[in-house]
Parts: sequence; C-alpha cells; structure tokens
Amino acid sequence: MGCLIGIDYGEKRTGIAYTDPNKIIATGLKTIFTKDVIKFLRAYFETVEVEMLIIGKPIQKDGKPSDVETKIKDFIKKIKINFPEIKIDRYDERYTSKIAKNLINELGIKKKMRCDKGIIDKISATLILQSYLEFKKNNL
Repeated sequence: MGCLIGIDYGEKRTGIAYTDPNKIIATGLKTIFTKDVIKFLRAYFETVEVEMLIIGKPIQKDGKPSDVETKIKDFIKKIKINFPEIKIDRYDERYTSKIAKNLINELGIKKKMRCDKGIIDKISATLILQSYLEFKKNNL
C-alpha cells in the first residue's frame, strides 16, 4: 500500500501534497513548474510507493467546470501515458486557493512569504488531498 499524491494543477505552477502510508494526514510536498511535473513524478515514484493521484477538479459556483479543466484533462492524458499503472481520482477543489490565502493570513506569515504564490499552490494541494481523505473516511 502506497501513499496518495494530491495535485493542484496550475497553468504555470502545480502544488503537490502527499499522505502518510496509512492515508490519514496530507502534507504539502512542494510547488513546481507545471512543465516539470511529469519529470518530478517519475523521480518521486522511484523512491516512494504511490497508490493513486488525486487531482483537483475546479468547479465554478454554478456547478460548471472551470476554464482550466480542458488543460487539466490534457495533463491527465500525459500522466496516463507516462504512468499507466497509477490510478487517478478527481476531487472538487472549489475555494481551496481562497482558503489557503486565509490560512496564511491567520497564521501571521510574513508579507514576503504571503506573496509567494507557490506556498498557496502547495497548501491548496494539501487541502484538496485532506478533504479527499475526509470524504472517503466519512463515506465508507
């Protein structure tokens, strides 16, 4: 049994989070340039057993897919080509960036770090993954 990886896809940067092997807690791993995600995952999969990728699904307030959904679907196709053995699930990522920004403010993080959008991406990936874990736990 491996861990789960959470992905908050962005056109420029992508946030990555992971779970412990027992799939209880999500932790931010890093933010990387989106063009480098496949390369990063390839190296990561060599050192860590990964059971599944949880990729954020951006849904608008009216329930329709966000404009970036087409790019996410292309991204998923690349993942499936490069890692056909890895399962993929999607999870609603509504408001995760906003929640991440609020969390950073509440924690009193210095302004320089608050302006680092990479931190927001990593926290967003963590929120997506932790929400997914809680959803699965509550719906068993």
